[in-house]
Amino acid sequence: MFEVALMLEGQIGLTWEHWKRLVRAAEALGFVGVYRSDHFTNTQPPDQDSLELWVSLTWLASHTERIEFGPLVTPLSFRHPVHTARMASQVDDLSGGRLTLGLGAGWQEREHANFGWELLDVPDRLERFEDGLQVVTRLLKSDTPSEYRGRYYQIHDAVLLPRPQRPGGPPILIGGNGLKRTLPLAVKYADWWNGVFLTPEQFALRNTRLDELLAQAGRSPGQLRRSLMTTCVFASDEKELEHKVRELTGGQLTVDEFPEHGRIAGTANAIVDRLGAYAEVGVQRIMLQWLYQEDLDSLEAMANAVLPQVQA
Repeated sequence: MFEVALMLEGQIGLTWEHWKRLVRAAEALGFVGVYRSDHFTNTQPPDQDSLELWVSLTWLASHTERIEFGPLVTPLSFRHPVHTARMASQVDDLSGGRLTLGLGAGWQEREHANFGWELLDVPDRLERFEDGLQVVTRLLKSDTPSEYRGRYYQIHDAVLLPRPQRPGGPPILIGGNGLKRTLPLAVKYADWWNGVFLTPEQFALRNTRLDELLAQAGRSPGQLRRSLMTTCVFASDEKELEHKVRELTGGQLTVDEFPEHGRIAGTANAIVDRLGAYAEVGVQRIMLQWLYQEDLDSLEAMANAVLPQVQA
């Protein structure tokens, strides 16, 4: 079954008012989930409001009944993996088992420089990421005390109590498009891989590579879910659509060029067709990045026109 979720950017002016309205709307309109980024700042000044990830997910867990949710993704570069594992386990329990724990290595230079977090160069950053994955997976999956001594993180005789209500804790998602490092890490540690801004052709290439890596690791293809996060621009007519795409891209892209960059833009029927193309290449869930936090009317119109056609 093809599933449609929302993805919200938490660092571009997201406030409690916006968050509560969007989450409640997503559940009422039939989206399967709500996911959000985890950043201290936007990439370029001026600074905008940024709602703290785990506090916002705790509110969601206790104020919704159906929708799934999680970070897409939370960096291990500015939170210790022990804290991340502990918070994830307990927020998942609070929600009755609806959290997906999306993990990443970190990438945004500005927020790391502003708040004193060391980003590291890419090879060291990925080594730290795998260190953190070792810690998180051991703490979530082991009912007995764990040991791990890595270059960046160490635990000794450590066990999370209470144990997660779901055996092994919430499923782990690793996001990113890298063929050489990200996909192998997903196969080794994750229950879920999420691509970002890929065309159907680019997604199909990575989907095939994942199957190859899973076979080499002795895992079946069905043991790793596949999803995609991409921008979605919806409009009721072509004139409005052209205006939105031009405004969003600063005039750099046309509506026709938008899909070439792994994005989705269109009226309802065009979006349905594009989602169908992604479903055909193995996307099981798509997280539509909704950048119009105050435009609930358009969100409702898109949901009512699109969701019944693709989630039936």
